[in-house]
Amino acid sequence: MDVIVLSSSPNKDGLTAACASAAVTGARQAGGRAEEVRLNDLQIGMCQACDTGYGTCRSEHECQLQDDFQALHARVRQAGAHVIVTPVYWGEMSESAKAFADRLRRCEATRGDESALSGKSAIVVAAAGGSGGGTITCLLSMERWCQHVRARVFDLIPVKRWNRTYKLVAIQKAARAMVQEAMDKGTG
Repeated sequence: MDVIVLSSSPNKDGLTAACASAAVTGARQAGGRAEEVRLNDLQIGMCQACDTGYGTCRSEHECQLQDDFQALHARVRQAGAHVIVTPVYWGEMSESAKAFADRLRRCEATRGDESALSGKSAIVVAAAGGSGGGTITCLLSMERWCQHVRARVFDLIPVKRWNRTYKLVAIQKAARAMVQEAMDKGTG
């Protein structure tokens, strides 16, 4: 099973990076092929709400704004499961996660049950440094996003700097369990 781990922090050594690494490790422990994609290393602009609010995302399920989104969209479509890890900024996803999620939602949610993410498992991780606040509102937003693209929420994991140690173990176990479940069902 191919698992794509989308990480959306500019910090390569922080809490979000550790969470993404734990997910990759867990997926690989179960025999999955896991790859981390750092959204901040890509050029993915925000949705332009083309034409009258929808451009080719509604009719062709492809974004007409040309940047790194198209290649990543293709990779996300091919993956059997997804892990999305974002730092929490003011109770929301990071800007890079939001830009990607908004554009992907426009391309896939408009497909309904034919969405490339339909029925595929997703683990969503909100990693809050600083005060540690906002993880729940961030996860609620990300859960709604999963519903829009028809992904199956395997787990929602809030992480704060003071629970880092045991939450990294939880992320690793969740990714391992997600891949194992898919392999047991023959979908991985």
